[in-house]
This record gives sequence, C-alpha cells and structure tokens, in this order.
Amino acid sequence: MFAHMQRPAALLVLLAALSAVAFLLNLAVGPVPVPLAAVWSALTGGPVADEAWRTIVRGVRLPEAVTALVAGAALASSGLLMQTLFRNPLAGPSVLGITSGSGLGVALVLLAAPWWTAWLPADAAVVLAAFAGAAAMLALILLADRRVGDGVTLLIVGLMVGYFCSALVSVLELAAPAHAVKGFVSWGFGSFAQVPPSRIAWLVVPCAIGLLASFALAKPLDALLLGDAYARSLGVPVHAMRRMVIGVTALLAGTVTACCGPIAFLGLATPHVARGLLRSSAHAALMPVTVLLGAFLGLACALVVRLSGPSTALPLNAVTSLLGVPVVLWVLWKGQRWSRT
Repeated sequence: MFAHMQRPAALLVLLAALSAVAFLLNLAVGPVPVPLAAVWSALTGGPVADEAWRTIVRGVRLPEAVTALVAGAALASSGLLMQTLFRNPLAGPSVLGITSGSGLGVALVLLAAPWWTAWLPADAAVVLAAFAGAAAMLALILLADRRVGDGVTLLIVGLMVGYFCSALVSVLELAAPAHAVKGFVSWGFGSFAQVPPSRIAWLVVPCAIGLLASFALAKPLDALLLGDAYARSLGVPVHAMRRMVIGVTALLAGTVTACCGPIAFLGLATPHVARGLLRSSAHAALMPVTVLLGAFLGLACALVVRLSGPSTALPLNAVTSLLGVPVVLWVLWKGQRWSRT
C-alpha cells in the first residue's frame, strides 16, 4: 500500500524534473547555441557576453517554450476529459468538432478573404476566426446535448460536424488561389512558434482557467467512468457535468488550435501513456500526471522541430506523430488492463 501511495508522487516529481530540463534545453539549444549560464542571465536581467543571446532567449525561444508547455498540458487534459466523458479510448480534443470548427474559421479567413479581414492584422484575424469557429461548434454541440441527452449520440454528432467542416474546407481549398491554399496548409502543420510575446497571454490565461477547472472535476469524473446511472446514484448531475466537461474541453482545445494550429497526437495519446505509467484511472492522481506528461511531450516535440534545422524544419504534426505513435503502440502492446478499457 505504501508503494502504491508513493507512485503518483514519484511520477509527478520525475515529470516535473524532465519538463524543467526540456524547458531549459528549449532556451539553450538551436541554430545559435546559448550557454545555460547565459540563459539564466538573460532571463534574470544579468550581464551576458553577447546581447544577441538575450534577444534570442527572451524574444524568440521563451515564448515558444511557454507555448509548447501550455499547449501540451492543455491538449493532454482535454484528451483525458473526452476519453472519460465518452468512455472511449479513441476520443480526443477533436472528437466534438471543436478543432474542425477552428479550422473552418481559419479557412474562411485565409481562403475566402472576407472584406472585414482587411481591417484587422493578418495574425489577429486568423486567431479571432479560429476562436469564433470553436465557439460556434461549442454552441452547436451544447444545443445537441440539450436535445439528445445521450453521450453516444453526442459523440456521433460531433464526428459528423467534424466531417461537415472538413468538407466545407475542401470546397474552399478548391476555389481559392494557390498562395492562399499554401498559407492554410502551412497553418495546418501546427507550430509552437506562432505566438509572439505580445499575445502569449491569449494562450496562457484561458488554458490556465481550463486546467484549474479540469482539476476541480476530478471526483465527478471518477463517477462518470462507471456509467451515468452510477454517477446519478452518487448525486452527480450528469447532464450539467457533461456540459461542463464539453465547455472546458472547448476552452482548452479551441485556445490551443487558435494560437498554434491543429496539433495532432498529444490530446489522444498522452492520457493512455499516463495511465500506463500510473497503473490507475483515479483522476485525482491521473489528471496532474497527464498534464505534466503533456507539458513534457510538448517541449520535447518543440525541441526536435528546432534541432531539425531552420531551413529544413520538420512540421510539428509530423514530429508529434513520429514520436507518439511508436510510444502508444508499445503501450498498447503491453496488453495491460488499463489499455483495453
């Protein structure tokens, strides 16, 4: 029993240490290497041998590292919420069409170029369109939940909405000029380097609120794992709880998609790896382990993208899939009970 109680604490300490190391490496490693001592001086305002190092660390690498950490944690948490809500191991942040809605909003701006985008900076128009698309899909899913009141039907509705948005995007791509399609495809690769220091709060504040809400939902989520009827017998308001989980997921996934583009793998696979490491589905321990693991994986993927070179940099979604798919397959190959339920 003592060893069982120590396992979550040890995992949290290990993941926190790995995340800290990955964060520092993201600040030090790149086309222009910066010594760790200079990284610390640049962050604290101390003297550095080359003032260019201060600009690189504080103006370029620090926002990218913070974005990778926050986005990885947010997507991992939203994936765990979706898998618990639908009791489906294939559920992820995109299962309700939130990511597809963001993509459709961006496609309307980049491919159709409506008149009102001329009054906004290009980056701001893309972010606002992504937020608007996610919000519209959230409203539609909440309306469907009010009408059907069933988790399985709601999952099907979300998938159908996602397919419909993808079809509209395909039509827009067919009619758009080549340079606009290229810009939209580049956005679809995903990137942690798209959030400048002036907009970092747009990512951090909503994700912090969503993560705090995720931790607060840990106990009701345990009840939902055993079915709606059991949860009701424990006094959990299932319909209100479902809407709350959907809202938190939309806040997390919609914010990350708006700021970074669609990021594959992290939301779907990270909760599975966390369950395998923890050997438990109790959300009081599983949620913090999943969040820290997502933060570490986000930082690790950002580091691989930077090390691949500035001229031949790998797309972020390619890195997340290349690193993540073998890990998940190995986890599932182990055949543990947590990977089959």
